[in-house]
Amino acid sequence: MKALCAKIEALLELGGTKKDIVLLAISGIALFISLTGAVTLPFDSAWIAIILCGVPIILEAVIGLVTAFDIKADVLVSIALIASVCIGENFAAGEVAFIMQIGALLEDLTVAKARAGIEKLVHLTPQTARVLRGGGEAVIPAGEVRVGDVLRVLPGESIPVDGIIISGQTSINQAVMTGEPLPVDKSAGDEVSSGTVNQFGAFEMRATKVGEDSSIQRMIRLVQSADAGKAKIVGIADRWATWIVVIALTSAALTWAVTGEIIRAVTILVVFCPCALVLATPTAIMAAIGNATKHGFLVREGDALERLASVKIMAFDKTGTLTYGSPEVTAARSENTKFSDGDVFRLAASAEQLSEHPLGRAVVRSCSEALGKAEDFRMVPGRGVSAVVDGAAVLAGNAEFLAENGIALSPSPQAQEFLGSGCTVIYIASGGEYAGFIALSDTLRAGSGAMTARLRRLGVVPVLLTGDHASAAGSIAEKAGISEIHAECLPEDKLRHIDGYQRSGRGVCMIGDGINDAPALKKALVGIAMGGAGSDIAVDAADIALVNDDVGELPHLVALSKRMMTTIKLGLTFSMALNFTAIALAMTGLLGPVIGALVHNAGSVIVIINSALLLRWKEKE
Repeated sequence: MKALCAKIEALLELGGTKKDIVLLAISGIALFISLTGAVTLPFDSAWIAIILCGVPIILEAVIGLVTAFDIKADVLVSIALIASVCIGENFAAGEVAFIMQIGALLEDLTVAKARAGIEKLVHLTPQTARVLRGGGEAVIPAGEVRVGDVLRVLPGESIPVDGIIISGQTSINQAVMTGEPLPVDKSAGDEVSSGTVNQFGAFEMRATKVGEDSSIQRMIRLVQSADAGKAKIVGIADRWATWIVVIALTSAALTWAVTGEIIRAVTILVVFCPCALVLATPTAIMAAIGNATKHGFLVREGDALERLASVKIMAFDKTGTLTYGSPEVTAARSENTKFSDGDVFRLAASAEQLSEHPLGRAVVRSCSEALGKAEDFRMVPGRGVSAVVDGAAVLAGNAEFLAENGIALSPSPQAQEFLGSGCTVIYIASGGEYAGFIALSDTLRAGSGAMTARLRRLGVVPVLLTGDHASAAGSIAEKAGISEIHAECLPEDKLRHIDGYQRSGRGVCMIGDGINDAPALKKALVGIAMGGAGSDIAVDAADIALVNDDVGELPHLVALSKRMMTTIKLGLTFSMALNFTAIALAMTGLLGPVIGALVHNAGSVIVIINSALLLRWKEKE
């Protein structure tokens, strides 16, 4: 007895899904014994299924009716269960409850696990700040910083509040707010945002927005409000439940009144139970999720594919989504006859080989020539680097850096052309003379153009929503075949654009990778995060994660979602047709409760098989 009690206690301590599976397994065995008589028991074993599977359905139906007069599919199931038990048809009652609980379990398996995106954003918030007071420096909680306080931020630290730099030069990684792939040079008079990262130089700043007004706190509120505003799709069986209950009760009552046989009325209630109707949606969704997994998608929200089928706009972030998110050298140009293009490239890479700046590392990574020995290396945050390469003083940085070192730099039409196309330009000088420039840009993911063309054929319009500059956005959008562009978007701007599309009746699927995309991923009808390159917070905010970052698979996912909805509609149509046919037979007395239960059980099996075909479905080119 103690061992039995211990097993029961262990069962009750199992997680929700595991416990449901165990209870369903016990109920299935009990129904098999009841139907076949394989084991002799002192009671009808169907009662086990009725208690384990039926009682929860009845309780849920009663609670819904009493608290909110909410009529769902479980109301009719409860009526059929009670009626079947009253006339002694225990197997029919247990079988109906068993099938309904299988459907509920499938739905539970497709529901997303608890997500921690907002908590991760909270943890991203800087906890302390260096405040300059009374001639000294004090480290205090970030929440105690007041507007007007002067703060010092060291290299590698997150900026605790919004403010304006009053002294110092640096480069700031603003990806958390704008998604820009490269650090932005900052100096006195420039604004900085909380949550962004100071990469190189120390600086002092004056706080302008603190506490709940800071950028990172505003981001947290955007994620919370966007998630709360996303409507959840209600199951079709529950949407139709009121009519199903009314029609079933009316048909059963009329049959009983006309024939005087209560068993026919109960049979109608049994065959009218929406088992196949309940199973049609979750089984198709689970099969489609299995298909999506093979194509690199991790579906985190059960109804995400159902929502995706109605999407009309696919909004892309640029950096890390349409592009690889890392700079590459696109050109090296000499603008001095003493130097060739290769000389400019080699000088730049040689000077940058000790640099920690992402641009410098990209230059070195892209150079295939042997580098010269760099001595007396010096990095000036927000400006550039200097070094002695093979005996000559080399400068690599922005135009202001060269000017500060006495290098005359006249406007270059070539450099301006690259700047206009969204590239970043590093100017190079050697031996006191301007030599030329290096142009770097983010690179488009392979197959992006073909991907957007396939989306259009599926009736989905691609749109670019990016925090990057208009020139860079326009260049990438042109290569990707996207004509609708919204550049220089902050997180709230992306929300506004998505909200505008959705208010006009065009559902939006947002695809992004950065922390700054999290609110948009929540707000959109469907959010897809880049699982490889994306931040954990973006993945947590999304409904679907693209594990291998292959955007070329997106059209397959859209087509799969549409095919899934077609499969669901076919399953629903079949189940309703089967139910009405079984009702006609039950009215004439050709079907009893047990045979009726088996017939509509067979319908459920057919629906499951039809849904399973989605596992191997592939879009025809």
